[in-house]
Amino acid sequence: MNKDEIDTMWQQSMQESIKDGEVYIRYHFAKLVAEREREACANICEELELPEWPDKVRQPLAQAIRTRGQA
Repeated sequence: MNKDEIDTMWQQSMQESIKDGEVYIRYHFAKLVAEREREACANICEELELPEWPDKVRQPLAQAIRTRGQA
C-alpha cells in the first residue's frame, strides 16, 4: 500500500464511522487494512508458479485466506 491508498482508506473509515455514529475511526480503518492485506496474500497464492503448488492447492489456499475475513 502506498500513502495515497492509506489516505483513501482513512477517509473511507471516517465516513463509515460518521455514518454509523461511532466515535472511533480506527476499527473501520483496521478492517479495511486487513481486507486489503488478505486480498493481496490471496492474489499472491493464485499467482505463484511453483510446480509443487498446482492449481488444486493454490486456489483453495487463496479462498481460505479470503474467507478469514468472513469469520
